[in-house]
Parts: sequence; structure tokens; C-alpha cells
Amino acid sequence: MDGTAQSPLKSRWLGLIAVALGVALIVVDITIVNVILAPIIEDLSIGAVQAQWIQESYAIVFAALLLLTGRLSDLHGARKIFLIGIGVFGATSVMAALAPNAGLLILARFLQGIGGAMILPTSLALVNASFTGKARGQAFAVWGSTIGAAAAVGPLLGGWLADFSWRWAFGVNLPLVALITAGVLLHLPASPRTRGRIDVLGGALSTIGLGLLAFALIEGRTYGWLTTTEPLTVGALSWSGGPSPVLVAFLMSALALFAFWRRQTALGRTGGEPLMDVRLFSIPSFRNGNLVTLVVGIGEFGIIAVLPLWLQFALDYSVFQAGLALVALAAGSFCASGASFSMPAPPLVHVRTGLLLEVAGLVLLGLIAATDSAWWLIALALFVYGVGVGFATAQVTNVVLADVPAPSAGQGSGVQSAARELGSALGIAVLTTLFFSTLATTLHDRLTRSGLPGQDAERLGTVVTESAGSAIPSLSADPRTAAVADAAREAMTTGLAVSAYVCAGLLALALVATVSIAPRAATTATGEREPAHREPTPRA
Repeated sequence: MDGTAQSPLKSRWLGLIAVALGVALIVVDITIVNVILAPIIEDLSIGAVQAQWIQESYAIVFAALLLLTGRLSDLHGARKIFLIGIGVFGATSVMAALAPNAGLLILARFLQGIGGAMILPTSLALVNASFTGKARGQAFAVWGSTIGAAAAVGPLLGGWLADFSWRWAFGVNLPLVALITAGVLLHLPASPRTRGRIDVLGGALSTIGLGLLAFALIEGRTYGWLTTTEPLTVGALSWSGGPSPVLVAFLMSALALFAFWRRQTALGRTGGEPLMDVRLFSIPSFRNGNLVTLVVGIGEFGIIAVLPLWLQFALDYSVFQAGLALVALAAGSFCASGASFSMPAPPLVHVRTGLLLEVAGLVLLGLIAATDSAWWLIALALFVYGVGVGFATAQVTNVVLADVPAPSAGQGSGVQSAARELGSALGIAVLTTLFFSTLATTLHDRLTRSGLPGQDAERLGTVVTESAGSAIPSLSADPRTAAVADAAREAMTTGLAVSAYVCAGLLALALVATVSIAPRAATTATGEREPAHREPTPRA
């Protein structure tokens, strides 16, 4: 290959690095706030309700807008929407870093979610459009490994920056935003556009439906799944007693998404311009691949939500040490990315290999979980798991989009991103509920067996559970409650082991589900993948 041919390819790879950094930014911002929340609460003197909105508002808005931004990507070009999203993310990062009170910080987090929703599906569309053949699989390996690694690195970065100021966790985004913008402008060409317009009503229905669904999945454990267990306060409004706001959100979400689907089906049938062309689901690899994506999201993000708690409060790691332990996961993810470059196997084989390794890593984690687990055993389990993430998370996207026609790439990416985000929200909801339920039940049983009266066992179990384990160090420091702290560590370890096994089971289910995926992409004489399925084509 001569230098003339190499130059555009090299430029695309530099562009991919910029896109991957953009994805890393939005994923890190999901996990980093969990680590810096304590200093935010202390500095801004805020309550539990405001702290919760600082955590969750970003993820809710992020999930709500993915289908809409996917369609915008098709109409206005993926590169343009990606750059606007990066700009919004940078501006709102400044707003968050300088926020003098909780109100402005929550607003900044809401607006950050808009930027994140513009970045994720457009990053997929850019990768899909910029690479072909073997290079496309390699590019998706880099893209997917970035997600797994960034989710793991977030707590480490947050723990380090919290030693200086929580504001740096947002301020550090600025130089990266400038670097990403320059990289995309210099190394990726402007994306093609599809003629058409936005289905405004469909956009409203999808935003309301996905937003309410994300809220319900994330907040179910807090406010109650059926009846209200904690009052929900938004501004001057308060919801307390009666049916849970989570249950109402689920019902309203179901109605909105049902209406959205009916509208999109009708528009597709009558020659209109749907926000989401439902005929894409007639493509088996797209339909079944998104189901696998959803299940993988549940398994992968669920364990990451509870693992740092166990490391910090059962094993007595510092925030920084807990983040450092998760680097093994990130290292495994990047190793898988590099290994995939020289592996000739099809993307579906990579996905299955990755899921198998993820299951193995989580089973190993469950087996070695103890209050005195050696750090190297934890690192080994997380490394194996991370290698699996690097293969599976990266290439499942390649499989899902393999047969989607180019004019619908933005819509397809939006759907796949929504499946991933909803899977992660569901995983966090299910696994944290399972983890804390196991912690509460196991601790209560241990305390009552030790001879503690049932009322005292209930009270101490509630203290440990509601503090997410953070009360354990203070209990351990008092000789009168040191035995309670030991029992709490054992109970938390049981919760971690159960969570690891459940996540392994979910990922094993996803592995079985890959049997239903059969991309119809053919291989040309040049080694490039060309979708054999040319329909559906969007109407202009």
C-alpha cells in the first residue's frame, strides 16, 4: 500500500481516537459522581434528595434522548451532531465545576445528559461509516473497550481528583473537549445527510417514555416499586404516601412507548418520516442483537455498581485503592481490544468468546470473595472479566449494525445505544436491590444468631444498609460494636458473591441468546463487509 492510500486510513484512526475519548468522557461522568458525592454534599451543604438528583439526572436525560439524537444524526450528519454534543458537554462541565449551589449543579447535570445523548449514538455512526472490512471490527473493538475501561477508571479518577477538589472532576473535561473537537475536525470528514424532517410528536413520546422508564429503573429501590417508601421532592412539590411515583412512571412510560411504536409503524406504512423506522426490527441481527445488548448491559453495569462498595467497606480499601483495583478490568478490556486486531474470527465469535470470559471472571470473583480476599486474586478475576468486556461489548455493536443500511445508521445507532443504556439502568436497579437485600437479610440473621435481640439486629442492619456500608468503619472503631462491623463485612461479602453469580447467569443467558443472531453481511473479494440486506430504506 502506498503512502497516498495509507494517509486517509491513518487519519481515520486518529479520528477514532478522538471519538473514543468522547465516549470515555460521557461514560466516566456516569461513574465518577458516585465517588465525589461526599465532598459535594459537604461543600455545598445539601441534603439527600438533592444529592440523588445530582447522581441520577444525567443518566435519565441521557437515556431519554437517544432515539431523537439518532434521528438528528441521520438528518444533519453524525459528525456535526457529535461536535455539537461535545460543545454542550464542555460548556455544562464548566457550569458544573463553577456551580455555587446544588440547584445549578443539578441543572448542569441535566444539560450534560443532553450532550452525552448527542455523543453516544453519533460516535457509533461515525465508526460505522468511517471503516469497512476488517478495520471496522477493529474500530468497534477500540470503541467498545473504551466503554468498559472508562466505567472502571471513573472511580479511580474521581478518588484521585477528590483529594484536590470535587470541582476538578468536571473541570478536567475542558482540555479533553478541545482535543476531541480538534481530532474530529481534522481527521474525520463531514458525514452524509439524509433528507427529511423530525417527527416532533414521536420525539416527544420517545423522550417521555424513555425518560420515565430510566427514572423508574434507577429510582425504584429509593422510592418503592409499588407503594411510596420515601417522599419524592421536586422543587416545591412533594409526593408522599399512596402508589409509588416509580409505579406511576412505569405505567406512563408503557403508554408513551406504546403510542410511540404505533405512530412509528403508521408513519412507516403510509410513507411518512418516522423518528425510528420500525422496519429495522425485521432485520434478525438487529432485532436479536439489541436484545443481547440489553441483557449484556444488565450484567456488566450491575456488578460495577456494587463492586466499589464491597472493596471500600468490606475490605477497607480507600476510594483511590478501590479505583486502582478496577484498573485490572480496564487493562483486560484494552488487552482484548489489541488481541482482536490479529484475530481473523467473525465479530459474533468475538462476542461469544467475550461473554464466556465475562462469565468465568464473575464466577471466579464470587468464589474468591471473602473479607480477606487477596488483592491479586481480585485483580485476576477482574482482568479475566475485563478481557471478556473488551471482546463482547465491542463487537456486539458491530453485529447489531452489520445489516443496517447506511441511510439508517443514525437511527440504528440510537436504538442500540438506548438498549445499552436501559440495560445498564436495569442492571444497576436489579443488582443494587439484590445486593442490599442480601446484605440486610444476611446481617440480620448473623446478628440474631449471635444472641443480639431482634429489635437491635433490625436497627443495626438498617444503619448499615441505608449507609450503603459506609457506617462499617465507625462501628468497627467502637469496641462495643466491632462484632457488628465484622458481621456486616461478612454480609456485604455474601451480597457481592450473590451479585457476581447473578450477573454471570445473565451474561450466560446473553451467550445462549446469541444463537438467534445471524448477520447476513457478505464478504467481498477485498475482504470488506457489505450488508446483504438492503431494506428497509428510509423515505426521503
